[in-house]
Amino acid sequence: MTARIERLVTSGQFSLDGGTWDVDNNVWIVGDDHEVIVIDAAHDARAIAEAVGERRLTAIVCTHAHNDHIDAAPELADLTGATIWLHPDDLPLWKQTHPDREPDAHLQDGQVIEAAGADLRVLHTPGHAPGAVCLYDPGLATVFTGDTLFAGGPGATGRSYSHFPTIIDSIRARLLELPPETKVLTGHGDSTTIGAEAPHLEEWIARGH
Repeated sequence: MTARIERLVTSGQFSLDGGTWDVDNNVWIVGDDHEVIVIDAAHDARAIAEAVGERRLTAIVCTHAHNDHIDAAPELADLTGATIWLHPDDLPLWKQTHPDREPDAHLQDGQVIEAAGADLRVLHTPGHAPGAVCLYDPGLATVFTGDTLFAGGPGATGRSYSHFPTIIDSIRARLLELPPETKVLTGHGDSTTIGAEAPHLEEWIARGH
């Protein structure tokens, strides 16, 4: 039984370094008719819980801890009993949004998170944030990239805790090595593939973002 992937778009605000921007976020639900995981609980816990429905939500996996990707995570966990997973390098960012609530578990590079026919391998891909991760399932030929890789280039690196050479290293070493047909499901906006993005690496380096 192969897992299926559902996309929910939620809207809210991203705040960092004293600025605030309106954003739409992709929330990914992966699983089957009985059990799912959520990747990035953004903005609206009740809308996500409604999309999950009667299914058991086993884990809320955070690709990184910018507030727009985690703001609904504690409420969704409380509604569903799911555990919140985050890479420990992003705890300083997490605490800016949720000072009184720790994640339940720490993501580690190479770890596999299983849910209903999905096997999501954790790839630590720092750069956009120190604890940014991508989640790769070879069986689904899909990688969930959060804000590390988009259609058209890397995630933003102009703010605190981010670093452009680091995100380039992460993309080159961890993502562009994946099969070219791998679908790239992003934290915002449209999906793409590894094959569509890989030829543009040198352009991104030259432009510096």
